[in-house]
Amino acid sequence: MDLRRPVSKSMRRLPRSFFERPTLEVARDLLGRRLVRLIRGHRISGRIIEVEAYIGEDDLASHASVGRTARNAAMYGPPGHIYVYMLYGRHCCLNIVTEPEGFPAAILIRALEPEEGLSWIARRRRGIRIQDWLRGPGRVCAGLGIHRALNGHDLCAPDSQLWVEWGKPIPNDQVASSPRIRVRGDLLARTRPWRFYIRDHPLVSR
Repeated sequence: MDLRRPVSKSMRRLPRSFFERPTLEVARDLLGRRLVRLIRGHRISGRIIEVEAYIGEDDLASHASVGRTARNAAMYGPPGHIYVYMLYGRHCCLNIVTEPEGFPAAILIRALEPEEGLSWIARRRRGIRIQDWLRGPGRVCAGLGIHRALNGHDLCAPDSQLWVEWGKPIPNDQVASSPRIRVRGDLLARTRPWRFYIRDHPLVSR
């Protein structure tokens, strides 16, 4: 991984129509896109390299398996919004809502390759190896300053401080899938190949 290489100029934001599609299509297509956080006028970003899909109330690995609650209400919201939840009461996790409003589906951002704002990320990840800055959903949020107050935030709003850009799509022969990592639920929930990642990328989950 060479963090000194120039960042792609493909900086156009993804429209809502990108997220309105079936969740598995969106999950695969998010690979290679750029997640951007704007803080005090400065861009902090990373290339999306690993995601997991959660679809419907019959997916027993999903927070929506218990039905709509105050906690998971954002999953039922419009596509292109985000669902941010706390893991173990300590770590925030970022999910991008997909499909039509009213159907609970979202994609967990599991790992990024750092691209912009490296000094800012380094200050937030002090004492952590650069390879681990944004490896893992809690680290993604910590590194980009994504917190619970952003739950329900609209990625597609013109004045959004968090959004996804087109970046560089990944060819099919470089995309791999597997069961989701450390999920609970029945056998189907634990074996569905709904994790997508860039094959052989050094920064995906181990």
